[in-house]
Amino acid sequence: MPTLKPFALAAFSATLLSTAVSGVAATFNSDAIQPHGHWQSMMLSLGDERHFRAVETHSYSDATLSLNATQGVCDLPWLEMRVTLDKQQGESRAVNLVPTRIRVDDTPIIDTMAEFITERGDDGFYAHFYLNDLPTLMAQMSQGEQLFLGFDQQDRDPWYMTFNLDGADEAIDRMQHLCSSADN
Repeated sequence: MPTLKPFALAAFSATLLSTAVSGVAATFNSDAIQPHGHWQSMMLSLGDERHFRAVETHSYSDATLSLNATQGVCDLPWLEMRVTLDKQQGESRAVNLVPTRIRVDDTPIIDTMAEFITERGDDGFYAHFYLNDLPTLMAQMSQGEQLFLGFDQQDRDPWYMTFNLDGADEAIDRMQHLCSSADN
């Protein structure tokens, strides 16, 4: 089992087994990085592939929360969280699907699901959130102060995380602008 940072240990499924790394994860180039309070906006590229990101890296030393968009489909952004593990992962796979609650400040709680995923050659795991109304959440993030996440863990206490939204509005706006500009 990979060794997780202390706060992530309770959240990561015990079913994840460590295997030898047999490949290397793709590494994207980061360009046009701009800070926005606790957030940053940037372009990620690899060959002709372009992604645009608004990311919060301030709240945790081993976790990030990001909104992402891809050139050509800028109208289909996605929310993702990444937690750093102590070892590179040997395979790409979906590890777990967990009930999740998302809330910005005092807005209504969004009940959803998050899929925990590993990628071969990467030293992290990703939580991909299934959201029916991401534009509303993005608007709340642009106006809010904190985003709260709660992950159910069956018979254990839920795992909670809080991300600061200082600068999220500028980072999200710039991410969307960079993506739509790349489409032109």
